[in-house]
Amino acid sequence: MIDEIEQDAEARMAKSLEALRQALARIRTGRAHPSLLDHILVNYYGSEVPLKQVANITVEDARTLAITPWEKSMVQPIEKAILQSDLGINPNTAGAVIRIILPPLTEDRRKALIKRARQEGEQGRVAIRNIRRDANASLKEMVKEKMISEDEERRGQEHIQKLTDRFIKQVDQLLEEKERDLITL
Repeated sequence: MIDEIEQDAEARMAKSLEALRQALARIRTGRAHPSLLDHILVNYYGSEVPLKQVANITVEDARTLAITPWEKSMVQPIEKAILQSDLGINPNTAGAVIRIILPPLTEDRRKALIKRARQEGEQGRVAIRNIRRDANASLKEMVKEKMISEDEERRGQEHIQKLTDRFIKQVDQLLEEKERDLITL
């Protein structure tokens, strides 16, 4: 019973950590990376699909991404989706290839991106703490229903706290790496 609660908490914390990884990948650094475009949805014959399902995305150099649509008719919808995204970048089209040139980050933009990364990190920490709270509430409920003893509850809470500490530490490491990426060119 206690093991199930711990396993569930660990699985949910891992999902929260993965969601944070994806959120941080969307915050652009000075380097071009295909994951910058992962969250962009393109109108493909009436339905919204991820950009990577309708085009090939490659890195040409440190600041340039090249997008090659599978179909020539998709150039306009892809351009439109990129312009409407929250990235603030303008695509350049040359025939069937769309190039995105990332401008160098200004000091103010770097600070804003670091602030946004820290907000994402704090949301990740809050999510992990909420999972800890839910797991501890489940343990308390089991004590109330006399399914486990108070000693077992205390041991379970200690295990869950260790899990929480481990995942919070991983959140902090992800955040440190992202801040380092944003500070360096």
